[in-house]
Amino acid sequence: MNGKFITFEGIDGAGKSSHVEWFAESLRARGLTVRVTREPGGTELGEKLRTLLLNEPMHLETETLLMFAARREHLARVIEPALAQGEWVICDRFSDATYAYQGGGRGLDRSKFLTMEHWVHEHLQPDLTLLFDLPLEVARERIVLAQRVLDKFEQERADFHERVRLAYLERAHAHPARIRVIDANHSIEQIRGKLEQILATICS
Repeated sequence: MNGKFITFEGIDGAGKSSHVEWFAESLRARGLTVRVTREPGGTELGEKLRTLLLNEPMHLETETLLMFAARREHLARVIEPALAQGEWVICDRFSDATYAYQGGGRGLDRSKFLTMEHWVHEHLQPDLTLLFDLPLEVARERIVLAQRVLDKFEQERADFHERVRLAYLERAHAHPARIRVIDANHSIEQIRGKLEQILATICS
């Protein structure tokens, strides 16, 4: 039996990453084998590309091609083999992030995104995507409070991040059966209560 593929998405500062490991442990507590990974990254090559993608200025199409190159390697080396072995894979970002950041944020032509998505993983979409959404000003406050070195995306202007957020919501509207929007402007306890409900549904 194949496993399930679950992705976590959201604008920078939405807090999605703080719930990834908790979600994985909740699945493991139900007796499931879970692989946690991330994008860009997830493989030795992908992590090298991640460093470039998050820090080096580059042409938009170069950025997009590298994102999908890292994704193809990730799928071939990690995600597809794990699913075939019956593992559940939780990935911090996947193609919805490219749609939102390169498409919504940077203005990549949507037809080019769809061409790449069709080429790289026509046969595979997540079984479930959890989109953590919250107002931009709250997300920016959280990033400031974190007091860490910001990557090139986190350093973008507010209007960039607002376009990213709107693109995420647009994608969720287009794929309501797959993408569940989580109100991230709540306490961790409230958010995990919502995640518990989702867990009960997908594990039943």
